[in-house]
Amino acid sequence: VLLVESGGGLVQPGGSLRLSCAASGFTFENYAMNWYRQAPGKERELVAFISQRGVNTNYADSVKGRFTISRDNTKNMVYLQMNSLKPEDTAVYYCNLGPDYWGQGTQVTVSS
Repeated sequence: VLLVESGGGLVQPGGSLRLSCAASGFTFENYAMNWYRQAPGKERELVAFISQRGVNTNYADSVKGRFTISRDNTKNMVYLQMNSLKPEDTAVYYCNLGPDYWGQGTQVTVSS
């Protein structure tokens, strides 16, 4: 299993970023996927969940209405569209499959 995130960076408050996760090494369409994040000094937290076919999604209360998770099973990709970003969204964002598989993370910094 390999999960590779991209799309992080520095953005001003109120801005947007789109994170991507390229998945390989497993039958992607058979598995739900998650995005987590970890801010400095804090525990890793679940940000968003998407079911195998993308029908069901769920979000942390802190990002509801601002973030959207999606997937493309033809490309083995999962995305996290982040709008109206706030400084407290600053963290390393991880793509996740189940309890054992994590990407290397991509840094998101929201600052003016």
